[in-house]
Amino acid sequence: MDKHLKTLQSLSKTLTTLYQTRTPYRINHGSTNSTRPRPSNTQQIDISSLNNVLSVNPHSKTALVEPNVPMDKLVEATLPHGLVPPVVMEFPGITAGGGFAGTAGESSSFKHGFFDETVSKVEMVLGNGQIVNFTPEDPDKKDLFLGAAGAVGTLGVTTCLEIKLMPAKKFVKTKYHRTSSISEAVNLIRREVKNPQNDYVDGILFSKNHGVVVTGELTDVKPPASQPRTFSGAWDEWFYLHAQKQGSPTPGPGSQQEVTEEYIPLAEYLFRYDRGGFWVGAAAFQYFKFVPFTRFFRWFLDDFLHTRMMYRALHGSGESARFIVQDIAMPFETTEQFVNYTSSSLNIWPLWLCPLKRRPPPTFHPFTTLPEGVPQKEEGMMLNVGVWGWGPKQPREFVAKNRELENKVRELGGMKWLYAHTYYPQEEFWGMYNGREWYDKLREKYNASHLPSVWDKVHVDPEAAGNKKRHWLKRQVPLGGFYGIWKSIQSKDYMLHRDATWKWNGEEESK
Repeated sequence: MDKHLKTLQSLSKTLTTLYQTRTPYRINHGSTNSTRPRPSNTQQIDISSLNNVLSVNPHSKTALVEPNVPMDKLVEATLPHGLVPPVVMEFPGITAGGGFAGTAGESSSFKHGFFDETVSKVEMVLGNGQIVNFTPEDPDKKDLFLGAAGAVGTLGVTTCLEIKLMPAKKFVKTKYHRTSSISEAVNLIRREVKNPQNDYVDGILFSKNHGVVVTGELTDVKPPASQPRTFSGAWDEWFYLHAQKQGSPTPGPGSQQEVTEEYIPLAEYLFRYDRGGFWVGAAAFQYFKFVPFTRFFRWFLDDFLHTRMMYRALHGSGESARFIVQDIAMPFETTEQFVNYTSSSLNIWPLWLCPLKRRPPPTFHPFTTLPEGVPQKEEGMMLNVGVWGWGPKQPREFVAKNRELENKVRELGGMKWLYAHTYYPQEEFWGMYNGREWYDKLREKYNASHLPSVWDKVHVDPEAAGNKKRHWLKRQVPLGGFYGIWKSIQSKDYMLHRDATWKWNGEEESK
């Protein structure tokens, strides 16, 4: 704690000095799960050293963590106490601070909401260097909590979070429900989120007529004959490929839905999408055409196919400039229309479906509004559609396709997550969030008016992006990819998954 306090005081002095000259700054966390271009001409505040779990309190069921604590380290710290965060982002490298200042909703969010709804206290350094502590119920700073959650660090620098924990169980009893249409998958998710036994619900659409809805129930009891299923080992199947095989291979309309069941160790379930980054890792095999997409090569190249390494390679190669990575909040009622659009316009499969509690505005979290004339069937819930895959090669075509996507999302009552490429003009952007008056009042009240706004931080200039020329080396396939791999190797992030202690080794079962 002494080290934390020393860093906190140093940061406070730095921000006080910058405030006196009204110098804007951006925060350097040391890593990122965003695909947006990184600006290089703005003052950088390095808080990468704030990456420690300060304490876990089994009595209050809380953990005190610094903002750059990744999900895998948080889970490794809480599980020995028989506790786990209610919302754990599926990628081990996503940080607690990123989950609070950004938007993080996962397969338990239909019950627990966004990640920030599991935060009970925040320590923050405001734009003028003042150190403040506040809770969601704080009568004086409740507005700061609601505003800072999702505002991508534009109201101050988060330096510590108190996170609520809940009792952990050894396994997740996992069921795979095969579906044969988009509407069947959407309606099944709508039903499963109302099932009180479910602790986790998400789904994968492999095509218009093949989907799998995955439900999970926390449990300490496993049938003796059932072998635990793992997904962290280099020879294990990637989760989405495993899910694809579950259920009846040839269901038809009106056929009885087939459900398969297995038991997955809790941490293995929480990080089941790490290897392959859901299915984005398959795109690397498409890029390196000479490497077959087989289980042998997925094993052989495993070090490079975890999410931390893939993000490093994606940025290093420059391919993030033509890879569509978008999470879209959609009304349940218009999700089928949206999927039909992505199928015809983008031809990106699979798609992820994740139900979430809807946060009413004002907020920078995505929220949904039904188009005129569409009857509402689902109140307080929305569906995250993950659209991740190759876009057009030419920069102008890539920008145009992204703008088309943004327009279609708005037309159907949806809204995008802000971590990815965002091209909205200012007037359109602020109109989506009911104007910026509420936000500007917060910036003025908490001495943050000199900082970049949310739009400043997330906006990608369409004209500049359309005319951008990548370095000649990165444009050469596969040389650009090899350069990205080299940059990821330099990070040594492959050691993090090799040394992870959350992985199942069988000893936990006998405890």
